[in-house]
Amino acid sequence: MAELSSVAPAFVEMAHSIVWCSAATVDRRGRPRSRVLHPIWEWSGAELVGWVATAPTPMKRAHLEHSPYVSLNYWGPSQDTCVAECRATWAFDLPTRERIWNLFAEGPEPVGYDPSIIPGWDGPDTEMFAALRLDPWRLRVFPGSVLLSGTGEVLTWQEA
Repeated sequence: MAELSSVAPAFVEMAHSIVWCSAATVDRRGRPRSRVLHPIWEWSGAELVGWVATAPTPMKRAHLEHSPYVSLNYWGPSQDTCVAECRATWAFDLPTRERIWNLFAEGPEPVGYDPSIIPGWDGPDTEMFAALRLDPWRLRVFPGSVLLSGTGEVLTWQEA
């Protein structure tokens, strides 16, 4: 198992190049439910945190209340894949919502975008906007070259 310091930068690079991921939560009956999300990741050199700008719908809130975990799976046409298994926490306070709004608005392409393009999102203080914090407990980075040419390295990190 690799150290976070070697897996996190490779994960962020791959995730940010792919941008969109399939995200799975578990409903109150224990059934998986998938959706597509657009996280942005912050790597401090010691800690990796992901953020999703999202509408806090009753379904998302109920799923995360039942089980506060989410599985994120990125896949690119080059067969690159990376996975983050995370604990998810809602952030409804205005300072955090403003910071995450700006993180996306000022973020580098292709992960950065103007959140106000989403209908009903007039600013970070709108009721239909929340920040979802992602704290990974497991990461896996699987370059497509491992499958296609036998080159590259699969990296995995898991919290102790």
